[in-house]
Amino acid sequence: MSKTVLFIHGAWLTAKIWEPWREHYEALGYRTLAPSWPLMDRPIEALRAAPLPELGQMTLGKIVDHYAKIIDGLDKKPILIGHSYGGLIVQMLLDRGYGVAGVSIDPGPAAGIMAGPKAFLAALPVFLAWRGWSRALTMSFKGFAKNFANTLSLDAQKEAYDAQIVPAPGRIYYQSVLGFGAGVNWKKADRAPLLLVSATEDRTVEHGMVRQNVKKYAKSSARTDLKIVEGKSHYLIAESGWEALADDVLQWASDRAAQ
Repeated sequence: MSKTVLFIHGAWLTAKIWEPWREHYEALGYRTLAPSWPLMDRPIEALRAAPLPELGQMTLGKIVDHYAKIIDGLDKKPILIGHSYGGLIVQMLLDRGYGVAGVSIDPGPAAGIMAGPKAFLAALPVFLAWRGWSRALTMSFKGFAKNFANTLSLDAQKEAYDAQIVPAPGRIYYQSVLGFGAGVNWKKADRAPLLLVSATEDRTVEHGMVRQNVKKYAKSSARTDLKIVEGKSHYLIAESGWEALADDVLQWASDRAAQ
């Protein structure tokens, strides 16, 4: 059974978001890794103050290649856990044969997944931004509070925004909408088991969007499960009670990895 877990963060966040999960899992005897996306392995303050211009050219393919190279250097296939666009990256890595099991938490939309009305409005600032397809963009606090961490108190939202949120490449949003470089092989039969996790109050990746993934994966004989988390937002991996989610996810992945 694999005792290595590789975490993948999503847009607007960094690997720092996984630190509590890493400590939790390591106390249970697991080895954990949480590499940053390319060009993002810098302190949060530096990422905010001076995002590298090249970040605006970052694509999903480059990010997937980055994690594939890291996994190639491991002695065994890891359990993959990703959130938001990190969840989509998990799905794309599973397509390539990486990972003994994958967990995709409120995944960014693959090609063919239609955004719900709330998700469309949440993403609209990216598409209205000047040259949003080629720049590193910043999420406003208003957008974070309304669409990303909408179930937190105002004080908790301010604390989380100040501690975690950084610029992200707008190009990956265009890839999702236009379907370029954001594809998933829904019919692949020999991929590792996948758990999709959906938060009912998520306004960034609505519950119906995660269910679209489930429906599309029905074309494959590979195992795909769905876990629904009630009353949480897109920020569920760092909301109060995250420990219960972490335990459930690890139990599922460990059981699948042992089969």
